[in-house]
Amino acid sequence: MDIQALIKEQVTSNPVVLYMKGTAESPQCGFSANVVQTLKACGLQNLVTVDVLSDPEIRQGIKEYSDWPTVPQLYVHGKFIGGCDIVSEMYNNGELKTLLHS
Repeated sequence: MDIQALIKEQVTSNPVVLYMKGTAESPQCGFSANVVQTLKACGLQNLVTVDVLSDPEIRQGIKEYSDWPTVPQLYVHGKFIGGCDIVSEMYNNGELKTLLHS
């Protein structure tokens, strides 16, 4: 399976996927840690994370898949939501919790 097909399978077969540096238990950058904390604050229980640091093909492939240059990247129900700033903004205005629990 090529990397784009793998990413598509990951984001469409899981309700919420976060491509991040590190893991939810051990984030390797502040932006990734912030998004994990924000998702937990929304009451999200089933978060699938993909550590881009452990796979250079995924790290580059996710940027091409979304046409977004940075990580973390959040996907909900197969749709690209955004990075840390967008997730924080959506959390602050209540959109994120609504989206996650729809």
